[in-house]
Amino acid sequence: MNFGSRADESLLHYYESIRREVEADRKAASLGSRHFFTAGDSVKKYAADLRDEMTRRRLKFTPIEWWQDRSR
Repeated sequence: MNFGSRADESLLHYYESIRREVEADRKAASLGSRHFFTAGDSVKKYAADLRDEMTRRRLKFTPIEWWQDRSR
């Protein structure tokens, strides 16, 4: 992905949105849900690309703690 034209705040916002979705999926799994936003590899790839760009720009962010869906 090319994030070069995006403002720092936009990158941080996108990444934080994914991090919140991971947390929501974790909570939903504990309640028995089997449908997850962050289950696909494309979401993880997008987050990794964002993380790499934010690291390159030396932005501070909270890393995403990915979880494994054990019900599959």
